[in-house]
Amino acid sequence: MILAVLAIGVLAGVLGAILGLGGGVVVVPALEFVLPRFGHDLNIAQAVAISQVGVLAVGLSGAASYLRQGLVRARTGYLLSPYTILGGALGSYLGLILPARAVATVFAALLLYSAFTLLRGLKRVEVERPPSRLVPPAMTFAGIMSGLLGIGGGTVQVPVMNLLAGVPIRQAIATSTFIMGLTAVANALIYQAGGLLDARLACAVALGVLIGARAGAGLQSRIPDRALKIFFSVLIVFTAVQLLVKYWGPA
Repeated sequence: MILAVLAIGVLAGVLGAILGLGGGVVVVPALEFVLPRFGHDLNIAQAVAISQVGVLAVGLSGAASYLRQGLVRARTGYLLSPYTILGGALGSYLGLILPARAVATVFAALLLYSAFTLLRGLKRVEVERPPSRLVPPAMTFAGIMSGLLGIGGGTVQVPVMNLLAGVPIRQAIATSTFIMGLTAVANALIYQAGGLLDARLACAVALGVLIGARAGAGLQSRIPDRALKIFFSVLIVFTAVQLLVKYWGPA
């Protein structure tokens, strides 16, 4: 079981670093679908708690690599991170009290919307422009989703920075990775206080994520921008469908 969780972490780390996610779009569904095969069932809140540690690992490892490449907009990250940290604390609290079906439904809706906005913007020429006034509230929402769903917030942060602030997709991904590490610390502490964090599984996920994130950050520079957006969209649509089937399909 630990080897399976480690493999989940590696995959999450690779995809997380390439796409600017915390890896939660892989970790949360995978833990829910894979662990029951080993006789270890857990609910979505426990999977989200474990994913928060993976998000922290992606943020630390992926951001370090992107900083060396000069892709992180550190000033933008520091200005926006307070909104995501505040939202993350609120979202983590909601994750402790909301029903699993409600969390899964919000997760799926967010993923589908993120895919739609990215695919809609495929033909746009990326031109830098002053950030929209909607960026701070949108980043707060990203923080809430990060805390509630264990996803790092990249599914919101990347489209917000790319579509509302005109930040090129690669820099948006790198800056999102930088921000998510700051947000995940508070989120993980809240879930730990709520007694939902399985330290053994969280450590296995984190180790896998650290390995995968280092590889993913290096691979990202070799993938065309358009392919990044399409791959990102396909992945999150698949994840959304899987979650909706599990929580709303026949018992």
